[in-house]
Amino acid sequence: MKIKGGKFLITGGASMIGAHITEQLLAADARKIVLLDNYSLGSPEGISDLVGNPRVKFVRGDILRVNELFDSLDGVDGVFAAAGFLTLPLTQNPGLGVAVNVQGMMNVFEACRYRGVKKVIFSSSIAVYGEPTVDLIDEATPWTWSKLQPGAALYAGSKIMGENLGKLYHDRHGVHSISLRYSSVYGERQHLRAVNSVYIVDTYDRLKRGERPMIPDDGLEVHDYIHVADVARANLMAMESDVSRESFNVATGTATTLNRLVEIVQEITGTNLKPEYKTPPGKIRAAVSTKLDFSIEKIERMIGWKPQISFEDGIRRMIKWRETERGNAV
Repeated sequence: MKIKGGKFLITGGASMIGAHITEQLLAADARKIVLLDNYSLGSPEGISDLVGNPRVKFVRGDILRVNELFDSLDGVDGVFAAAGFLTLPLTQNPGLGVAVNVQGMMNVFEACRYRGVKKVIFSSSIAVYGEPTVDLIDEATPWTWSKLQPGAALYAGSKIMGENLGKLYHDRHGVHSISLRYSSVYGERQHLRAVNSVYIVDTYDRLKRGERPMIPDDGLEVHDYIHVADVARANLMAMESDVSRESFNVATGTATTLNRLVEIVQEITGTNLKPEYKTPPGKIRAAVSTKLDFSIEKIERMIGWKPQISFEDGIRRMIKWRETERGNAV
């Protein structure tokens, strides 16, 4: 499916990922982009620079209300399904979080079937692997959940169900779909609900206040941080591909410790405050592995995607955005 000249709907259109997908769709000459969001987690301010574009239409709607999906899908070629609860808000409100992530995605696929939408790109997560014990994590790696906090396991389970709804609707109704398993997404328009990526913002804010950075445990916990612009590009490439009924890791393949993350933020901000090693009690945490290696061979081979933005450059872009946000708030 070609992006140029097409009409697309983004559920969770006011989210960080939704906004970056919108920017790239505009750059690729999409004819019309519908942003569907209920503002339960996003905000009008987050997309104020986008909704003024005549090719962008905002619809206040909820994926739990299937009639609102039906109305919004008129003439839509493809859907980017980015709406969903992350681990932290799902832990705080599990009833609504599970409903949105599971029943909401059922509604999306059913509405797409009814409306004749050609393809759905589902925002999944590397959470579907849990705490894997293998050296290299590819798309066939099973879910190891026994050591996860309950909220993290519920979130992962909801993403596994979303992926399999996509396969089911492909098999039964011919609705094409791809599931993209994001690692820890960060970047401009960063929200404060991502358990792993928000740590970058927290570290920067502490340094700007002249406070020592706080590092959980011994700082050897690792994550694979992927810039949101690379994530958005993966969405567009997945939509344009002929591939369906597949899941892909969207990651860098490089693990970064919390110690190294703090060093990078210190280098960019020109600070040198001695870190404080302290784990806040009761803090919601996702996987806390000290070894992580995601394979991105499959997505590069099948749709030609690979990351372009290094972690250091991505942090610089994120901090520049954060400084602009702070300046606007003064």
